[in-house]
Amino acid sequence: MPFTLRLAVAFVIAAALAVAIAPFAALAVGAAGFRFPFPRIFDRTVMVTVALMLWWWARELRLGALLGRGFARPLGHVGQVLRGIAVAAVVIAILLGLGAAFGARTAPDAAAELARTPKYVAGAIAIAIIEEGFFRAVLLGGMCDDFGRAGALVVSSAIYALAHLVRAPGHFYLERLDAAAGVHNLAASFAHLLHPAAAFPALAGLFLLGLVLGEAFLLTGTVYLSMGLHAGLVIGAKLWPYSGAPAVAPPHWIIGYGHPALISGAAAWVMALAILALLPRLAGKRS
Repeated sequence: MPFTLRLAVAFVIAAALAVAIAPFAALAVGAAGFRFPFPRIFDRTVMVTVALMLWWWARELRLGALLGRGFARPLGHVGQVLRGIAVAAVVIAILLGLGAAFGARTAPDAAAELARTPKYVAGAIAIAIIEEGFFRAVLLGGMCDDFGRAGALVVSSAIYALAHLVRAPGHFYLERLDAAAGVHNLAASFAHLLHPAAAFPALAGLFLLGLVLGEAFLLTGTVYLSMGLHAGLVIGAKLWPYSGAPAVAPPHWIIGYGHPALISGAAAWVMALAILALLPRLAGKRS
């Protein structure tokens, strides 16, 4: 069975298991004295069932080989991580400069957010390791055999974009067993994708970001440059001073159109295309 088909089957089985298990998990969590919204419980259940399916089919999916190749020689690639972070910092600085040039004022709590930078670093690193490990080392690396490098880059970037937009639009709590709650939550998670005009800005930005991170992986053969880019952009987005402050925010083509901020704006798309063009040099490739 081809890698892509086997991975898709694994995710379908994992989703079906999560749909069946999550309502019971929610009741167990409530009985233990905790109160969490059902979509959060469902998401965590999906993570567990996906992890179990990947472990079950680890040999068939070549997970060990793909992850070993993607994370090879970590101490020898610290420079790539730092280079990626530096590029991300330049991007955020340019977007901040554009905001200032178009009349945006610094949000009142910007200084307080900047002081909390260390709080975001650990989370950004964790996100970068997990997402680059899966979307680049496993997904893109495995798909190369099925689609070739260019095809795998496009397909994996589309999946990356869609995965970041599949989430329940609201929070609700289960007070009693509802076996269909998982189905309803899963359907609601995909519902906003049925409105292409509203979803397009975020999809376009995330797709371009997926191309940038994927190309960084393909050029270097490891996840370290893409990890640096990813972590730096996450920190920059967390520190973005105009989130939730429309009175001081720059135009939408800079700040973005809804969630996620920044990447759903045209300015970020241009920056992504610029990085994509410069990536061979940033990765140390001169061809």
